[in-house]
Amino acid sequence: MEIMKEIPITEIEGLRIGNAQNEEARTGVTVLLFDRWACAGVDISGGGPASRETPLASPLTADNPLNAIVLSGGSAFGLAASEGVMRYLEERGIGFDTGFAKVPLVCQSCIYDLGCGSSKVRPDAAMGYAACADAEKNAPSCGSVGGGTGATVGKLYGMERSMKAGLGIHAVAVGHLKMGAVVIVNALGDVFDPQTGKQVAGLRARDGQGFSNTCQEMYRIGEQREQLDPKLTKTNTTIGAIVTNARFSKAEMNKIASMARAGYARCINPVGTLADGDTIYAVSLGTVSANINIAGTLAAEVMAAAIQKAIQFA
Repeated sequence: MEIMKEIPITEIEGLRIGNAQNEEARTGVTVLLFDRWACAGVDISGGGPASRETPLASPLTADNPLNAIVLSGGSAFGLAASEGVMRYLEERGIGFDTGFAKVPLVCQSCIYDLGCGSSKVRPDAAMGYAACADAEKNAPSCGSVGGGTGATVGKLYGMERSMKAGLGIHAVAVGHLKMGAVVIVNALGDVFDPQTGKQVAGLRARDGQGFSNTCQEMYRIGEQREQLDPKLTKTNTTIGAIVTNARFSKAEMNKIASMARAGYARCINPVGTLADGDTIYAVSLGTVSANINIAGTLAAEVMAAAIQKAIQFA
């Protein structure tokens, strides 16, 4: 009997996902809207994250529920997309009630996609609002859409030898427990299939035939004391979110986010470098009772599967 069953991520109650993008400029926005109490944690393993309101997910801050998470392109410029998400939520009376106004609580992380398409066109408030409107359909897809529109991998030597990546989504159910992952793969390193160990994307060989291995190239550069263009090693970030119907505290969701990082490590190498801004949010939306070790292990499984889909559908 199959214990773990794949499900549409839209079967996780209280979650809606929408995308908006500018295909010509190769950038976009993915938004996760939460229709119920959302307790969130975060894990930041990369050295250069572009983020907004991320401390809301820290166990050291007040236990206020999130209303949305935004995953976008545009580097730090793309943080403007959250303004449109806040406007969408405010128009619907959604937010933390301060007594004077309801303030939507929105976390955001961005990838660097300014080297793919136009560096002058970035996600803005209008695009953030459009992603929320798309979430009303709640029919998200994988690939070169939303925040993954301009995602690439294998960028050690620049865009010329990189490969397209994108947005990946995967969800499963184990009994009453549901666990889903949304990820934008935009890594410095290469992507591997954890089932076979085979490289499936990343740094292309100099002659364009097959792959080079980013780690081996890095070691060679270090051995020969060569210098890389600093711009080429600051243009990456893999960002994602875990969503579950299990009930956990904010501290526990931070632990689940850190356990989900194993999904990154199984698929991407190198990962979590100072050239990346790798970030994972983890959100509890339900009341199902679950063991945290089981939930964290499952979070890594769905994250790894979502990364594979980001490549498969790119």
